Amino acid sequence: MRFNEKELIFLSRQPSERAAELGMRGPKKGDVMKRRLVKLIVNFLFYFRTDEEEPIGALLLEQCRVEREDDKAFSIAFLDEAERKYLFECDSQEQCLEWIDAIIKASYEFMRKNLIFYRSEIHRLTGKDPLEQYGISDETRFQVSSGLPPLPPPPT
Repeated sequence: MRFNEKELIFLSRQPSERAAELGMRGPKKGDVMKRRLVKLIVNFLFYFRTDEEEPIGALLLEQCRVEREDDKAFSIAFLDEAERKYLFECDSQEQCLEWIDAIIKASYEFMRKNLIFYRSEIHRLTGKDPLEQYGISDETRFQVSSGLPPLPPPPT
């Protein structure tokens, strides 16, 4: 995926959902753990040298797996490159769990699944499709792709 560098820098300066100095080791053989300022903004994880304002890198948190490595560490690996793993060390077990939870919830796919779940629940309780009023209820991105049948029409 291609990104415009100026747009990424602009995004990196926006308010973050989480930010902290963490230990970080990149995916390359021989990479060592370094202290980095890590910021979660929307579905990007930006990392900075602790004394600089521009990010030195960004991870798009889509199609990735977040795993707890031990009490104070977690990793991020991308599904298309499972052997490339980024490792992060936190200051406490609580901080580690908070980062894992925030990263999982930051993905577009997580938000999409929640939207589909709540859409189904509202339809079940009210008989109305909440997306219909916006004219987007038939869009593919809002459909369940797991082989389940589409929402039934509202009762008349």
